[in-house]
Amino acid sequence: MKKQLANIITSLRITGSVALLFIPVFSFGFYAIYLFCGFSDMIDGTIARKTNTVSEFGSKLDTVADFVFVVVCLIKLLPLLHIPTWLWIWIVVIAIIKATGIVLGFVLRRKLVALHTVLNKVTGVLLFLLPLTLAFIEPAYSCTVVCAIATVAAVQEGYYIATDRESG
Repeated sequence: MKKQLANIITSLRITGSVALLFIPVFSFGFYAIYLFCGFSDMIDGTIARKTNTVSEFGSKLDTVADFVFVVVCLIKLLPLLHIPTWLWIWIVVIAIIKATGIVLGFVLRRKLVALHTVLNKVTGVLLFLLPLTLAFIEPAYSCTVVCAIATVAAVQEGYYIATDRESG
């Protein structure tokens, strides 16, 4: 069980993310599962490192879990955000930059490349906090901050992939 604990937690994040699709946004259940998914993302890697069970599979599973969580959150939250068109365009540009990095990594390295840079982690934390701030911060302002950091993170990741670096 100890050998699989981190992967079990990561798998529960995928399950929780999918469950969010069926729960009303901003309800107690939504926030409870949302917080579980976020905290599970913080602890699965730590548990894997502390128990000496880090693996290539676990790393890939974590990337898949992150992707599922982000996509589900986008599906649930973006339709509710009242943000200007230019910000929507910016979000699409960031997605294109990230997709280009994924394709570039596959072309250059023949594998899925997902770098866990400091800026990617900061972007993840800010994205995680964003829904928790919607009640008291105008989404256009908070989304602008997140987009600015996400843009730099995406460009940095693409640069690292293109130059065959792992991270800063």
